[in-house]
Amino acid sequence: MLAANDSATVALGQWCKRQGIADPPTIRALADRAAQVPASPEIRTALSVGADEAVGYRHVRLACGDRVLSVAHNWYVPARLSPEMNRMLETSETPFGKVVSPLGFRRERLSEQRGAMAECPQGTVLSHRAVLKLSDGRAISLVVECYTRANISRAKE
Repeated sequence: MLAANDSATVALGQWCKRQGIADPPTIRALADRAAQVPASPEIRTALSVGADEAVGYRHVRLACGDRVLSVAHNWYVPARLSPEMNRMLETSETPFGKVVSPLGFRRERLSEQRGAMAECPQGTVLSHRAVLKLSDGRAISLVVECYTRANISRAKE
């Protein structure tokens, strides 16, 4: 499902529904508003932004019902989003993919690994690093997604 979608949010919603994890299968982004991880030079290069350009950061747990399906780190370029999109990212539980879906982004996977990448917590079963790009090729986000064991647990009977 992840490979078939540009949005991890959409893929997780489909997975949640298919596995009967929650009804309705709504994905919520539980944000750690205190988390701040500056964009490294590597991240700035991937986003094609200079050292002085603003890069936002959002650390979330993506949950369906009471299950956390993914832990995500997201560095994004606020100047490439609308003011309303930026407000939603700063104040709501709406996942990034849903907030920016009107932009028609595409996902470019940079790497995939079974288990945890460096940014992921223990218990991660699959990790992805990807850049989300607009149709003109400009990057809006670099994400590191850490998929949890909750994805392979059976739904509650």
